[in-house]
Amino acid sequence: MAAPNPLLELPAMPALQERVEKRLLAAVESDDPAMDEMASHLVRAGGKRLRPLLGAVAAATAAGPVRAGGEIGDMISDDAVTGGVACELVHVGSLHHDDVIDEAATRHGVASVNARWGNMRAILSGDFLLARASELASSLGTEVASLLAATIGRLCEGEVRELELAYDVDRTVDDYRAAIEGKTAALFSTACRIGGIVADLPRDQVDALTAFGLRYGLAFQVVDDILDVVASGEDLGKPAGHDVAEGIYNLPVLRALAGPDGDELRAVLGGPLDADAQARALALVRAGDGVSLATAEAGSHVDAAVAALGDLPASTATDALAGAARHLLAGLGD
Repeated sequence: MAAPNPLLELPAMPALQERVEKRLLAAVESDDPAMDEMASHLVRAGGKRLRPLLGAVAAATAAGPVRAGGEIGDMISDDAVTGGVACELVHVGSLHHDDVIDEAATRHGVASVNARWGNMRAILSGDFLLARASELASSLGTEVASLLAATIGRLCEGEVRELELAYDVDRTVDDYRAAIEGKTAALFSTACRIGGIVADLPRDQVDALTAFGLRYGLAFQVVDDILDVVASGEDLGKPAGHDVAEGIYNLPVLRALAGPDGDELRAVLGGPLDADAQARALALVRAGDGVSLATAEAGSHVDAAVAALGDLPASTATDALAGAARHLLAGLGD
């Protein structure tokens, strides 16, 4: 059994999670009943809320070591929660759009918004969530508003980079890293940076939290891509092997393409796959060293994330952030 996530084991976490959920549900409310139902659909389906939780705990690093009898939760302002929720709304809004692009039927164990209400409404409700995220960010000042807007732009650029190279067996590892930095890591980085900004931390510490979030996000996506290859659909809560079926050749696939079975794998890939071809592609990736090489890269990002925290004063909060980064590798087993 994997060790628990140190971030979620903080005594303050249940109360912080409740604050995040309440703020998130309030943010997606709409006077229009149809929009209210669609915008809250994936929010109510649940989630780990890692972006707002990381951002809030990043803000708590301003407190330094927590005194005896003190509590990290007491150090987390409403502004820190608001900033994290703004990032989570961008994430959820992007899921509405992603599921349209991917023609996905499920998300978080429930019907996707597009499957239930259609593509047009999924796009519009995703736009609504991005607008609400922008409202929250603007309430925290022009720097945060500008930062979140730029991050939404980076997310879109990352998605376009990925779409442009769909089914391309010549996609490079550099192409892959550029895409995941934009579509995933940038939002984690922004959540941590906003936490530092609203806590009024010195700029070098804000930059350290930003670097931590970026590396955390890169590791998070690499691990997610590894699980897409090795885990079952039941474990993932979505179809296994989704990326390879959609022509999105992630890091384990790219490493396998460069390995001994690369020619055979290349012959299978390059276009849409039926069920048999998808199973064969996954078997080839699992049989080679693509997964182990990708796992090593995830580990290097985790190490870099932890190292970035060395520029911050030692505290309960920084220990929790470091533990959360290391915990990303726990789902990969031994």
